[in-house]
Amino acid sequence: MAAERMFNRPVCVQVRCQGCEERRLNVRVNIELLSISNPVHKKDLAVRLTDDTDPFFLYNLVISEEDFQSLKSQQGLLVDFSAFPQKFIDLLQQCIQEQNKDIPRFLLQLVSSASVLDHTPVSLNVVETNPFKHLTHLSLKFLPGNDAEIKKFLASCLKCLKEDKTMLEEKLRKTEEDLTRQLSYAQQSLSEKSRELDKLKNEWTSYTTALTNKHTQELTNEKERALQAQAQYQQQHEQQKKELENLHQKSIQQLQNRLSELEVINKDLTERRYKGDSTVRELKAKLSGIEDECQRAKQEVLSLRRENTTLDAECHEKEKLINQLQTRVAVLEQEIKDKDQLVIRTKEVLDATQEQKVILEESTEKKQSHIEKLETTIKSLSAELLKANEIIKKLQGDLKTLMSKLKLKNTVTIQQEKLLAEKEERLQKEQRELQEAGQSLRMKEQEACKLQEQLETTMEKLEESKQLLKTNENVITWLNKQLNEIQMAKKLETSASTHGAGRTAISPHGLSDRPSFPSSGINHPISPLYAFQNFPEPAHNKNVNSQCPVPKIHFNTQLSKMNRCSDVQTVTATATGHPANKENGDTLGLDSKYFKKKDDSIPLRGLSQNTLNSEYLKPYLATKAQPSPKAAVTPASAYFPG
Repeated sequence: MAAERMFNRPVCVQVRCQGCEERRLNVRVNIELLSISNPVHKKDLAVRLTDDTDPFFLYNLVISEEDFQSLKSQQGLLVDFSAFPQKFIDLLQQCIQEQNKDIPRFLLQLVSSASVLDHTPVSLNVVETNPFKHLTHLSLKFLPGNDAEIKKFLASCLKCLKEDKTMLEEKLRKTEEDLTRQLSYAQQSLSEKSRELDKLKNEWTSYTTALTNKHTQELTNEKERALQAQAQYQQQHEQQKKELENLHQKSIQQLQNRLSELEVINKDLTERRYKGDSTVRELKAKLSGIEDECQRAKQEVLSLRRENTTLDAECHEKEKLINQLQTRVAVLEQEIKDKDQLVIRTKEVLDATQEQKVILEESTEKKQSHIEKLETTIKSLSAELLKANEIIKKLQGDLKTLMSKLKLKNTVTIQQEKLLAEKEERLQKEQRELQEAGQSLRMKEQEACKLQEQLETTMEKLEESKQLLKTNENVITWLNKQLNEIQMAKKLETSASTHGAGRTAISPHGLSDRPSFPSSGINHPISPLYAFQNFPEPAHNKNVNSQCPVPKIHFNTQLSKMNRCSDVQTVTATATGHPANKENGDTLGLDSKYFKKKDDSIPLRGLSQNTLNSEYLKPYLATKAQPSPKAAVTPASAYFPG
């Protein structure tokens, strides 16, 4: 006796008893197909109703082929015994789908003649609710289980639970073993990685120290290079300054020549403009005549286009039919591809199973039978495809006939459209000529405006260059006067120093009573020992000093520690009487912008920010172009009494 389980699921059932209210109960429905071979081969359908919460709730029903015939005649069933179990399962699944709804369409009713479900026969009804009435599709009578059947059912439940328990225990043991192995492996890997981390830390510290040493050396080298580059850039700046002055003069001459040429071009453009106006008037007269012809042609085009729209509508309908057939073909092709992929996958599975053990040979035979079924379906699909291709060929023949008719109609419309196109081309050519004439006029007007703007800018630049020349000349004259005044002051100081060389006295307050030389550009006090020492002069400056007898002052080495400023150095060169000094350069004839302070400039040797009096440049900054009044020269007697 072999039992094949077909359905085993809990279902919500509506319980109806006499004299009691309706209630809902979750009942497990178990359907099995029993096949008995001794003494005669028979098949019985066994249906069992149980409750998971109540182990003593048991109702059984066994339907043989003979019982089914009587049930079929009583309830008017249209199904054989072989198809009845599947149809009954389908009805149960529909009841499960509808059980969560407020008003379910399919219901399972458990009806009892007694007041309580207590060892009395029960009928299970499958009911469909209609807006008109309740239809019972199937009604089955169940008998309550006796003590022996209940014991047998409980024993089978206990056996299943024990099997589940043993399976779970085996799984638990395996998982514990796997976890212990993973833990030991993780601990080993952790210890190894901690060692690697310590090694990496030591390597990193040594690497960082080496890098810091290397960077400090590179920094010192780059600072030295930067100082050398600054000296080179200063020399290049002076050369570029002279080149720019020469270029400025050349550009002025070129602009003057360009101005004369532009005046000649401007006269030619005005003459062309007058000629263009006359041509525009003539073209406007022609345009009015052509527009009348264009309107007539447009009316003819509208009538022809209406005929085309009717023909297009017929074509669209035929194209829609073709597209529908093509989509069907594409769907069928996709289905064939899917089936091919399934066949390939099943073959791969078969190859894998042959390599495994001999026990799996039975499963391979089942899969081969499944492949044969798939091949039959593919053959049927290929036959359907051939039929679809024949239909498509017929439709293509119909399309060709339609296209030939359309071509005849299109030839007539094309000839008419050619005539229209020729007329439209003539119109477009004349319109283009008009637009080109207008654009040429606009371009010429824009060029004239640009030329006028260039003239104005050149005139402004000329005026600015003239003003710069005037200011430079004023600066040169003012500096010459200052030089003369400084030389006179130096002569007086030298004469005073020769008379009272032994009478100099140092004040008790230190440096506050030392002489300062505001006229020569020195603001801070200088010790008399350094101020009047005779230091050896270089050979290249002897000739200059013979022409201009001005005593040189060599500064203390302590003064170089103060802040240096490059904008004052250029003036100190003229004030101290070193016109031929290569380091300081010649500042005569320069504009006031060259005296502005720059942060990146390099100071001269031995000069600090306090070496020059800031009041020395105030007259020039105040007047710019006018020569300043004579600077007050302090007599030598003020510093050397007696």
